[in-house]
Formats: sequence, structure tokens, C-alpha cells
Amino acid sequence: MNEAELTAGMSVTPQYQYAQRVANQLFVAGQVPHDSQGNLVGAGNAFVQASQCLRNLNLVLTVHDFTLADVRKIVVYVVGEQEQLSAAWKATTEFFAGQVPPATLLGVARLGYAGQWVEVDATVMKT
Repeated sequence: MNEAELTAGMSVTPQYQYAQRVANQLFVAGQVPHDSQGNLVGAGNAFVQASQCLRNLNLVLTVHDFTLADVRKIVVYVVGEQEQLSAAWKATTEFFAGQVPPATLLGVARLGYAGQWVEVDATVMKT
């Protein structure tokens, strides 16, 4: 975690890095549905959680001088049934205004935090 990420509004994450830049690539950790205070957002709502994850991704990109146009691939991990996967995908397509980069929508058994239904991972590179 660095000072610029804190200033941008990311929550404090001891012993955890949101991202690391190497040349023209940004290695981004999976983004979780936490607000700037570290509180879980949207408990029980995959659409709200996906939206928060994507807003957090955008903050990390901005802090490290990247944009959404630099996202080359995303993976959206979702706990639950088809309804939750569909809700998370709807949030993703809305966030990217219908221009989603190559993506994988993946159902999983569980994620890292109690009540967490969605996490978003990204491959980021400037050309």
C-alpha cells in the first residue's frame, strides 16, 4: 500500500499491496467490495459489490497513471447461483459502458471476506 492509494480513498490494508507497476504493466491484486473505511459494501447484493470492486479498480488504475482503456482482461469472481453471476455481469457491462475488455465470469465457492460475493481481477498494460 502506498500513500497515493490512501490519498485516493483506498482503505488501509496492512501487509497488502493493491498494485505494483513494472514498466508498462500494472499487476493488480483482486479488488474487493470495500469502501474507503474498509467496510464491506452491498452485503447480499452482487450488483452493488461488483460496482464497488470496479470503482476500486478504477481508483488503483488512476493512482498508478493507468486508465480503463489499459485494462486488457478482467476476471469477475462471484459466489452464488446464476442470479448473482448475472447481477455482477450487469454491473460490469454498465461500468464499462458496454465495451467490456476480454473477460471471464467465474462462479466460486467462497471469497476472502465474510459476506463477500464478488472480487475483480485485472490484467493491465499500456501499449
